[in-house]
Amino acid sequence: MVRAAALTNYIEVAQHLGLNPQQMLRQVGLSQALVENPEQRIPTSAAATLLEDSARTSGCPTFGLRMAESRQLSDFGVISLLLSHQPTLRDALETIVQYRHLLNESLALFVDEVGKTVVLREEIITDPPVPIRQGMELAIGVLFRMCSALLGSGWRPLSVNFSHDAPPDLQLHRRVFGCKVEFGSEFNGIVCQASDLDKANPLADPAMARHALRLVETLPGAAKQSTLNDVRKAIYLLLPMGRATIEQIAQSMGLNVRTLQRRLEDSQVTFSDLINEVRRDLVLRYMENPRYSLGRIADLLGYSVPSSFTRWFTTQFGSSPAAWRREHQVKAEE
Repeated sequence: MVRAAALTNYIEVAQHLGLNPQQMLRQVGLSQALVENPEQRIPTSAAATLLEDSARTSGCPTFGLRMAESRQLSDFGVISLLLSHQPTLRDALETIVQYRHLLNESLALFVDEVGKTVVLREEIITDPPVPIRQGMELAIGVLFRMCSALLGSGWRPLSVNFSHDAPPDLQLHRRVFGCKVEFGSEFNGIVCQASDLDKANPLADPAMARHALRLVETLPGAAKQSTLNDVRKAIYLLLPMGRATIEQIAQSMGLNVRTLQRRLEDSQVTFSDLINEVRRDLVLRYMENPRYSLGRIADLLGYSVPSSFTRWFTTQFGSSPAAWRREHQVKAEE
């Protein structure tokens, strides 16, 4: 589930592009009344489908980013007060990771710091899996706007990255991000200097931060943690990096391997079940992208030997990867 605030500006953008927003909302089981209540919880899959349908019907491939362009820190709801008074961007990102289930249960965020560079990796996980191109551009646009709100308009990351292909016109992307935008990337997210994370937030007030924290901790579900969802999100983020091992994920969650295994057993799943589930979702995203060769897809899914990937894919989908692409008319750059 996600706060209806995720669809802030939807009505305005839809109307501007000539759509009937009420009709589009009804098609995915939503209503204008739901969308206008920012704290209302709605299914993430419905919100993602709404954005994809709206982009296709309006002929606007940048629909999600248009919604992100005017987002404000206040759109995060009660948590915005806590975010705005964090001493650094690093602290704000850690706050989002800690309380992301209050914002969007399907949002996965991972801060990957290597030397002087940081990659802010984002993913959206829906159940059932649905196309998320517009949702991904919206999510990264909102993350970018949050960073800008805390660091000022002078913040310029090294790049903004999307795993999907570029739209025909990049004018909006250049205006919103003001930096290099890479498409067909191996991840969705933002690359910046590590020093950016530790720049002081001039508006931070420690007393207000403590007040905001007490307020957030009184919210229903503030302490709610779902091991199953957290592991699934971690796999989405770490699998393309070759780091989706149970040891790595247990460490990132502050658990030992046996404790993590026991918690998954309580949910009647195994770690290998979750790995396979995530692979099935990610492989379809990759297979539909003509810029991804089969060898690259195998690598992104954690297969060092392409033949192992081919056997797994054939077992899962009933045809070889090459045959699947022919059937779906994906002319890949092999």
